[in-house]
Amino acid sequence: MSSTGWFETVAEAQRRAEKRLPRSVYKALLAGSERGLTYDDNVAAFSELGFAPHVAGGVADRALGTHVMGVDLALPVIISPTGVQAVHPEGEVAVARAAAARGTAVGLSSFGSFPIEDVTAVNDKTLFQIYWSGGRDVIEQRLDRAREAGAKGVIVTLDWTFSHGRDWGSPTIPEKLTPRAMASFAPEVVRKPRWLLDFARTGKLPDLTTPNMAGKGEKGPTFFGAYGEWMTTPPPTWEDIAWMREAWGGPFMVKGISRIDDARRAVDAGVSAISVSTHGGNNLDGTPGAIRMLPGIAEAVGDDVEVVFDSGVRRGGDVVKALALGAKAVMIGRAYLWGLAANGQAGVENVLDIMSGGISSALLGLGKASVHDLTPDDVLVPDGFRRELGA
Repeated sequence: MSSTGWFETVAEAQRRAEKRLPRSVYKALLAGSERGLTYDDNVAAFSELGFAPHVAGGVADRALGTHVMGVDLALPVIISPTGVQAVHPEGEVAVARAAAARGTAVGLSSFGSFPIEDVTAVNDKTLFQIYWSGGRDVIEQRLDRAREAGAKGVIVTLDWTFSHGRDWGSPTIPEKLTPRAMASFAPEVVRKPRWLLDFARTGKLPDLTTPNMAGKGEKGPTFFGAYGEWMTTPPPTWEDIAWMREAWGGPFMVKGISRIDDARRAVDAGVSAISVSTHGGNNLDGTPGAIRMLPGIAEAVGDDVEVVFDSGVRRGGDVVKALALGAKAVMIGRAYLWGLAANGQAGVENVLDIMSGGISSALLGLGKASVHDLTPDDVLVPDGFRRELGA
């Protein structure tokens, strides 16, 4: 390890995160559901795709910038919203600073551990993620708060299911850090003194509440309290999504699309963008890897809506493959969380630099001057790779 904490790949960031984090915290980042079929296929599917490179005619300066959800991005990589970031004391605020330093947007989960006002204060390209939870009156209040805080867009996540069991075991997550809970975690925490020291320096314990699920300035419910509200709220209809989009009145993304017919319904509901996603393998296990479904969905609706991709992105080459197959940008989740665990804000910047460098390198090899020049012809897609659900 260098004295600066720099790492050269996301895989190395993951190794350092595993060394630094208590076992339960690390397992929470791994997540996934049931047997992990979707979790594994999200990553493995990228390795089945090849490139069709050129050897001459490249350009010295390659353009990585794009425009998604009403904001300009210096690179086509957006920070995906993830909840309760107990991996580092500064959590979402450190992530938002890192994204701002690299000129990109940050998604803030409504289950995040820092209030939206703290995040928009350090990154003016904040997208607020929300679930259909609590009914229309409560949802409208949360949208109003996000608007007042300066959020540029809203992401509604629709693909999270109630799958809990994992063949490799689920982490033990307490509702509150009571003395009894801390005593039960003590054996694994004392083995990770650097993680403990990071929090000790702040004088605060990891925050397991969700401040964005309450009114501004109010104490948020615990994660399990917020989760319980979501679980007991009847699932939304497409009419509900259209209402939410209208209530927000600005850039609006539906996250979790895996079927062509659902993508078309999202377009009919008037959304600005869709995210082709399997929730990183955290939803219905056995769903194909998201990159397999991207081409069919992009071909079906790409002219009518912005298509964003997430699930399984680990390097800049993965980003380029997704863009070539129809995405306008990608979202990353575990990759930046491992960077945050490894080296705080600098670790997240490091991950974004890895993505940026990999994108630029792939563009050079493909003879492209810009991410906007990529086409399906730049990627070798083997027979039987694609999955077109709901065609």
